[in-house]
Amino acid sequence: MLMGLDCAPPAIIFDRMKGDLPNLEAMMGTGLYGPLRSTIPPITIPAWLVMMSGRSPGRLGLYGFRHRTKFSYDDMWIANSTRMHAPTVWDLLGDEGMRSVIIGVPPSYPPKEMNGVSVGCFITPTTEGEYTYPPEAKAEVERVSGGYITDIEFRTDDRDKLLRELYKMTDRRAKVVRHYAEKGDWDFMMFVEIGLDRINHAFWKFYDTQHHLYEPGNRYEDAIPDYYRHLDGIVGELLEILDDDTLLLATSDHGAKGMRGALCINQWLEEEGLLKFKSKPEGISKFEQCEVDWENTTAWGWGGYYARIFLNVEGREPKGIVPQSDYERVRDDLIARIEAIPDMDGRPLDNFVLKPEQVYKVTNGDYPDLMVFLDDLYWRAAGTVGHPDKYLRENDTGPDDAVHDWNGIIIYKDPKRPAGRPLTGAKLIDIAPTILKLMGASVPPDLDGSPIQPIIDLSNEVSE
Repeated sequence: MLMGLDCAPPAIIFDRMKGDLPNLEAMMGTGLYGPLRSTIPPITIPAWLVMMSGRSPGRLGLYGFRHRTKFSYDDMWIANSTRMHAPTVWDLLGDEGMRSVIIGVPPSYPPKEMNGVSVGCFITPTTEGEYTYPPEAKAEVERVSGGYITDIEFRTDDRDKLLRELYKMTDRRAKVVRHYAEKGDWDFMMFVEIGLDRINHAFWKFYDTQHHLYEPGNRYEDAIPDYYRHLDGIVGELLEILDDDTLLLATSDHGAKGMRGALCINQWLEEEGLLKFKSKPEGISKFEQCEVDWENTTAWGWGGYYARIFLNVEGREPKGIVPQSDYERVRDDLIARIEAIPDMDGRPLDNFVLKPEQVYKVTNGDYPDLMVFLDDLYWRAAGTVGHPDKYLRENDTGPDDAVHDWNGIIIYKDPKRPAGRPLTGAKLIDIAPTILKLMGASVPPDLDGSPIQPIIDLSNEVSE
């Protein structure tokens, strides 16, 4: 069983709440545990699919939640299961006759045929339509849960309502997980609880004493630790259900840390003379709502936890102006400029910019020209325009005080082979081949990841 704790950071699980999460600590006390290096970029989609396929974002052609369509200025596609063609752990296990139950694992909508049961993840638009495989599993899920919830609106100022809906979602999903765990007709079971991600993003400034918006004694100071304790209780209920023949993994797709600021990347590009507008809507606007002067634009960007920069290349984009012969020179010039951007007080930021082909052995799909990470992820990139200043103290698309971090967590427990020691060097991309190896299934030779050797070594130890 793999317990997916979306956005769980090592600093909280292993340090700050040490002694307060008895069930996860029980797993650590007799297992292997440590940081789990996420993927580039460390974003929910693609991270979970990288974890479950053993293939890089470049090989998957998955660089975030949304992507340009070819080299269009305004046409895009949203990541979902129909765009994902690499076989996952459950696909490969199914080929060898093993049955899986998958609950809330992104991207699992629309539901795809598999040997077992699949229940939709947070990208499911509504539970009124089909969100399970097989389709008849929907009635069972709805009955057990009392009304399955795939996600909640977490970028809101109504945090009391948010907390109520968050616990409701988590508890209803937990009922489904317990139901299928008890049924036991599976060889591999996995769930992802997205609520952990939502509580981190919505309440980080109330919890993190180092956050620039933290106020001591605020009414939501315990919102995050209370939810972590609640989730640990759900883990404990599962541990009571599972027998000693069940290998346990708990992982997160990335970590979390406080957001220090946001850079309006398109406003910065405009100031640098690289982006031109014919006219901009009055007030703060999405970039897509602006009338861009493409004939005089060199580059533009998309915001998020990292910025994707696109060059307007001659012969590639419809109105491209950057000559093919100048492509590398323009990219290198942009890298130098971006890495030199300071914060609003003139202090240096730990910015770094990557070229996709330097990160991935293969770059499939609609990849950006540059991948921009501001202040080692402490700063977001804001894609909107029309702000009074290019520097923001808060998120531009709704309340959100946390950013993603490079390391998530991994905890591995074999009930028959106690360990209780730290695990170092684990990478998210290595989870799929590790699971396949543990279950005696064939590991495809073309994976980008490799089995995590300390886990394999532990599984090979003779049980006392």
